[in-house]
Amino acid sequence: MRVTICELPHETAALTAAWAALCEHTAAHGSQLVLLPEFTMVEPVWEAERFDAERWSAIETLGAEHLHCLPDLGAEYVVGTRPVTENGRRLNLAYLWSAGTGVQPLRSKFYLPQEPGSWEATWFEPGDPEFPVFHAGQASFGINICTELWALETYASYATLGVELLLSPRATELATMKKWLAVGVVAAVRSGAFSLSSNRVDTTGGCGGGGWIIDPAGEVLALTSAAEPFATLEIDLSQAAAAKDSYPRYVFTGSSVALSRVTKLQLVAQPGDGAVRGLEPDIERLG
Repeated sequence: MRVTICELPHETAALTAAWAALCEHTAAHGSQLVLLPEFTMVEPVWEAERFDAERWSAIETLGAEHLHCLPDLGAEYVVGTRPVTENGRRLNLAYLWSAGTGVQPLRSKFYLPQEPGSWEATWFEPGDPEFPVFHAGQASFGINICTELWALETYASYATLGVELLLSPRATELATMKKWLAVGVVAAVRSGAFSLSSNRVDTTGGCGGGGWIIDPAGEVLALTSAAEPFATLEIDLSQAAAAKDSYPRYVFTGSSVALSRVTKLQLVAQPGDGAVRGLEPDIERLG
């Protein structure tokens, strides 16, 4: 699958030029899946400590309008996030767009920071606590939105479920790029999937760009920068499938295999309450 990552500004003039350049890039490279940054095309309202209903309404409207621009990319699939209000709840909702089905909702961001410059818990409500598997054609993927890259417990589940891509739209500052790249490597290695991330960028450094493509072995295959804000690579999804049976994934998923090596193990249930009463001897010592 040919995948594209990017870094994009939100200011109108800069975005217009950057979007046109991204469309040229995806057309020239035959991109099949494009990952956009978190809240592409709308202002970073979460930088304000106090909620403003008018600003929220404006970005929700703008986010919906910009969905009409997605076909311009010429890709089969586009993944991003946008602000929505559902049943009175303000959410950061991930979506999958395709030419055949249009926009489909995925899951909404659950883990929300609350600190200077990132008052997300003020502007949004926690979304979906579950991290299921989605599909873009034959490719299976999970989505961890920005801060959710630090939900390390999700990677074991992705490895078990056979996820091939771990997609992470971000809005992170330039000064913290090293640690975000580090967790991207961990995400790829622990889940046995390709880790893809696209980031917002602005002149203040509040969002510092730096998207990546990292393979299941943890090798950084591509990074975006101010000089090269877009990157497209052909990735072999079978590498993700093969990675599930290699180190370190098999160490954790092999518990059932380890149990099969135990000889003459019998769990004798207590009649009536299901409690375990004893274990027969001759059990191999396992590491």
